[in-house]
Amino acid sequence: MRSPSSTLTMAISSALCLPSTPHSKPYFSAADCRSSDSGARPRIEMPAASSLRGGRASPLILRFPPNFVRQLSIKARRNCCNIGVAQIAAASWSNDPPAFEGPRSAASSDASAVPEAAGSDGSTHVGGGVDHSGVDLGVPGVQEAKASVVAKTAALFSSDGSLAVHAGERLGRGITTDGITTPVVNTSAYWFSNSDELIDFKEKRHASFEYGRYGNPTTQALEEKMSALERAESTLFVSSGMYASVAMFSALVPAGGHIVTTNDCYRKTRIFIESELPKMGISATVIDPADTESLKSTLEQNNVTLFFTESPTNPFLRCIDIELVSRLCHNNGALVCIDATFASPVNQKALALGADLILHSATKFIAGHNDVIGGCISGSEELISKIRLYHNVVGGVLNPNAAYMILRGMKTLHLRVQNQNSTALRMAQLLEEHPKIIRVYYPGLPSHPEHHIAKRQMTGFGGVVSFEIAGDLSTTKKFLDSLKIPYIAPSFGGCESIVDQPAIMSYWDLSRPERTAKYGIKDNLVRFSFGVEGFEDLKADILQALEKI
Repeated sequence: MRSPSSTLTMAISSALCLPSTPHSKPYFSAADCRSSDSGARPRIEMPAASSLRGGRASPLILRFPPNFVRQLSIKARRNCCNIGVAQIAAASWSNDPPAFEGPRSAASSDASAVPEAAGSDGSTHVGGGVDHSGVDLGVPGVQEAKASVVAKTAALFSSDGSLAVHAGERLGRGITTDGITTPVVNTSAYWFSNSDELIDFKEKRHASFEYGRYGNPTTQALEEKMSALERAESTLFVSSGMYASVAMFSALVPAGGHIVTTNDCYRKTRIFIESELPKMGISATVIDPADTESLKSTLEQNNVTLFFTESPTNPFLRCIDIELVSRLCHNNGALVCIDATFASPVNQKALALGADLILHSATKFIAGHNDVIGGCISGSEELISKIRLYHNVVGGVLNPNAAYMILRGMKTLHLRVQNQNSTALRMAQLLEEHPKIIRVYYPGLPSHPEHHIAKRQMTGFGGVVSFEIAGDLSTTKKFLDSLKIPYIAPSFGGCESIVDQPAIMSYWDLSRPERTAKYGIKDNLVRFSFGVEGFEDLKADILQALEKI
């Protein structure tokens, strides 16, 4: 037979740590919880008449001993096999916990920034959800709440470093907690307290995510952080960078539309453009990244919907004159989307240069730890809303746990990228002078064809350097195999250095003449992504590997 205390603890951990309805007050005050007296027994209280809602009686209220929740939270973390109990106890704790009312915007912790919308039953609902987290901007007050938080964030944080750490979190987030870090909200759906509240949601008087595919508080904090870094009105985070590209093309380019792209880019993106877009009735023109004359003629001769490119590009790190390209495209009614995965928001602000959309594989520099896959696209509310509508139908949702990992990674984004910038530039300069290196591709070098553009639109040149070994396929293989620090792998941008031979890693299915003629990929090309290891260690490793060939 269980003891009364164990029975009480089970009841609390399963049900009584949270309010019984979304609009009822907490069972205990913060002052009660943090009192030093913990010896009293719980007492039962009947709810006041004012707590009855819609004719329904609220359940009995148990008043627990002071400091009980603090003890429960600690015990749950230490002993519970069901981590959800600890999450509930921690997430429900705050200095002055408000009634839980579903998903909220980052403004929800600031009373001055949280508007209210009257529900159909005369009650008030916090209208804090924001567009870029899947909550409808049509709900009264939601847009104002978002604008308030954006303004306060801009006023408080002036540097990318501060924004990377605090944006989307410091001024409030979509879950009530006094934890420094944003909790993971693992849920597939969001509930409504009654049918009238659901009708209010459907008729845009109540804000909610409704379903996990449409938004999540953890992902919301991540999207707000990226919007702040990119100086964007809105951001959508999705399951991968490739899916972000597919969703963007599918949502914005109509059947019969025409796009322009560049010949140096991620191969899977090129495959999608050449193989899948024609099935949708969309045609494409491929140009050299620096060929503005071809861009002008294509814009004049075709009804171009979109210009899409990377900058810097993969793997030759070509740089597009974003300001010039944006002006040319806008004069002809075309949108501009820049994949800035190789730059990161720390090194380049494509929206400020005139682009309409900025895309990232968040797997790379954004998350930065080689342990999570994700993608994002930022831009105006109007454009991101169109992409989100497509996304909500098709899927490609970022898991909340992945969102948390990317949030954590972004807090050191500026520190990592600045370190990688420095290492890559010094290493590019070293390699360019080495007799066993034929050519180095890095926008920070004066020898790079777009160095003048990179200097103008970038504050750093990135952590990836491509170069050609003086030798053939076998010689280049031997160089890679002689390296001891970097991993031979297909990604980049993480804390660990990664190296690959594109002819093998990405183009091995093509013949040597085909990959050379169409993509410029030679057997001796190496792409080296520098991590955050010590420069001298990496330098010594590269030099000893070069000595082996």
